[in-house]
Amino acid sequence: MVLIAPAGALSGLSEVELRPKIELKRWDFKIEDEVRSWWEKEDWWRFDPESPKPKFVIDTPPPYPAPLWHIGAAVSYAMHDMIARAMRMLGYEVLYPIGFDRNGLPIELYVEKYLKLSPWKVGRERFLETCRKVLDEWVDRMKVTLKRLLIAADIDNPYLTDSPEYRAFTQATFIEAWKKGLVYEAERPNNWCPRCKTTIADAEVEYKEMPGLLAYIKFKVKETGEELVVATTRPELLCACQAVIVHPDDERYKHLHGKHAVIPLYEREVPIIPHKLADPKFGTGAMMVCSFGDWRDVQLFRELGLQPVKAIDESGRMRECAGPIAGLKVQEAKKKIIEILKEKGYLVKVEDIVHKVPVHERCETPIEIIPMKEYYLKQLEFKDVLKKYANEMKWQPERYKKNLIQWIDSVSMDWPISRRRFYATEIPIWTCKNCGYKYVPPPGRYYRPWKERPPVDKCPKCGASEWEGETRVFDTWMDSSVTVLYITKYMRNDEFWKRTFVKGTKLRPQGYDIIRTWLYYTLLRVHQLTQMRAFDYVFINGMGLDQKGRKMSKRYGNVIMPEEILDKYGADATRFWIALEVKPGENYRVIESKIRGAQKFLTKFLNVARYVSSFPFPERPAKLSGADKWILAELAELLGKARKAYAEMDFHTVAEEFYHFVWDKFSSHYIELSKKRARMLDPRFGEEEAKAAWWTYHQVLKHLLLVLAPISPAISDYLWRQLYSEESVHAQALPEPPAEWIDEEALRKGREVMELNSKVWKAKKEKLGKELKDEVTAEELKEAGVELPELGDFEKDFMALHNVRG
Repeated sequence: MVLIAPAGALSGLSEVELRPKIELKRWDFKIEDEVRSWWEKEDWWRFDPESPKPKFVIDTPPPYPAPLWHIGAAVSYAMHDMIARAMRMLGYEVLYPIGFDRNGLPIELYVEKYLKLSPWKVGRERFLETCRKVLDEWVDRMKVTLKRLLIAADIDNPYLTDSPEYRAFTQATFIEAWKKGLVYEAERPNNWCPRCKTTIADAEVEYKEMPGLLAYIKFKVKETGEELVVATTRPELLCACQAVIVHPDDERYKHLHGKHAVIPLYEREVPIIPHKLADPKFGTGAMMVCSFGDWRDVQLFRELGLQPVKAIDESGRMRECAGPIAGLKVQEAKKKIIEILKEKGYLVKVEDIVHKVPVHERCETPIEIIPMKEYYLKQLEFKDVLKKYANEMKWQPERYKKNLIQWIDSVSMDWPISRRRFYATEIPIWTCKNCGYKYVPPPGRYYRPWKERPPVDKCPKCGASEWEGETRVFDTWMDSSVTVLYITKYMRNDEFWKRTFVKGTKLRPQGYDIIRTWLYYTLLRVHQLTQMRAFDYVFINGMGLDQKGRKMSKRYGNVIMPEEILDKYGADATRFWIALEVKPGENYRVIESKIRGAQKFLTKFLNVARYVSSFPFPERPAKLSGADKWILAELAELLGKARKAYAEMDFHTVAEEFYHFVWDKFSSHYIELSKKRARMLDPRFGEEEAKAAWWTYHQVLKHLLLVLAPISPAISDYLWRQLYSEESVHAQALPEPPAEWIDEEALRKGREVMELNSKVWKAKKEKLGKELKDEVTAEELKEAGVELPELGDFEKDFMALHNVRG
């Protein structure tokens, strides 16, 4: 429905009456539902693997379903959608799937805490089914939110990481790693969460400042009989002490090197060893080495060849070797041992301190380090190649590359991948009860060893037929780390995989908080399986904070739900706000007044479109005015910047440039300069000059809709279809700036005229006491300090705008 003025339609017309084709005076975001319904019937957003276009794969983060999905988390998906829309308009065939990451601890902890169901009491089957039902409810709500955010993807058919198909895929990748010799079982010290009763990886550990104590305890030196005071934050681990270390250069203790200390209460002798890990400034400078107070203890046990004592069990209680504090939980044991030491005369003093304590990121329970038998995936030997990949990938923004490299450098042990939990992908292993042989089945289906027999009758090693199915499950990152392989159909459709993963451009968009987990583990696993780099680009988005700059959390009561914002302002305004407000990778505060400001701007833009829609879209005129050439040169510059910024996934630059073009140039200056010409309200203008303004209006608006489309897709598509085509704006290409519009001289002259406009308006109002529409002479302006220069082909528009006579 392109509006073209028929030949001769304006003959004899002296003044154009404004009759806008766009009837809306204020953007009604309820129209977003209507526009979205158009998209659901169309296929421009659907991925076509047969398309000759280059492929662009977006490994969209599958959100973890939650009862509270706050605005900050939700709008990150709007950012990813902007990438998908922009890349389509830049000529790519875009694979942009939606999934939900449903495995792991969060749902288990929710069911235990709020539904009062314990998997150890109600049984595994009932517990799993309850988890699944709750997740289904949450996913349904999140799908609605994604649709309201105008995400152009197949939201109704997402992949689910807890589906039999996905879990079978995770198991298949594990089986492949097992065959390659990358998996082994071993008993080693592990991070253990007493609350969740499972091993966790280093990446799942956070350090929090917490109150604690520093106990000064009297040991006795066996050989001399003198007292040796040791300061420790873990007095409950006295029973597990296997050495005391002092710094080699600490003069206070040089005479004790090689001697032995007697542990109070337990009366065991342990060596006194000089070691540089002892800090002379901490406590007394004499430190006990126990199994295991922290990972420094683990390092020392390995280095010194010490035999660990298992002091704490899986429930977080002291074992029998703890003697008088056996059976107590760690914190209770700490208090009790201090009472006993004080009573026996072994306690010198106790200091209250604040120190960093390692906690499980999921439940914030202080962890323990306990020797456990677990399955491990090798990772240490891949550190160099992963750092190579980190440097090869293009980052937006670049500064986050160092986060990944620093994490890779910090990795000091292989990845413990087994978990003693339930709602996760089962480890597909059966152990022969007779000889201990580990049977790993062929890939191809979903295995549940805890409830089914293996697909083999007899043990291949000894011929026995009794099996013990593995009850442990995978760390959820074993599932999440292969999303990019799953969506590109690795191991399932070779042709699709080659077209998308092997030949396509691959992007990982995600938050900075999971660089050390999701991004790292994906690079590791994809390399192990394919010998290829997982991604070409990494896009890091910041975190949404409240007005005070705090992380949104149920604990703080500051969670802003997406519906609160969408019900007031709609998705287009919300999306424009996030693009305009946030530079790539930056945290941002959710401030409602700024979202309201974005809504007001879109209404401003709508009214600009209404004004333009008042005029037909004629054929290209033979001659353009200076103002026409200037605004087209500005538009060409905008198009160039927008294409570059979209290619770099920098929506902030696009939104900022768009805002200033519409507000500061097009509406404030060009429309004002051309208004009388367009409506032929001044006898100086004829019909052809009016048509030049109309044509320019529509060229500008048409291209502005193309630029705005990825950010605010509904208003862009609505106006586009009203004015220019029945086909969606999102099915169009974002064009290169036309060469004939690029005009540095027009830019220079136009910007001079913009400054002159502002001077004339100010002079009329402040010095001449006139209304802006009032007639004024060049002489009057000169007296007011504004001398008019030679205006060339801007002159007629300029004189008409300011009503300059004489």
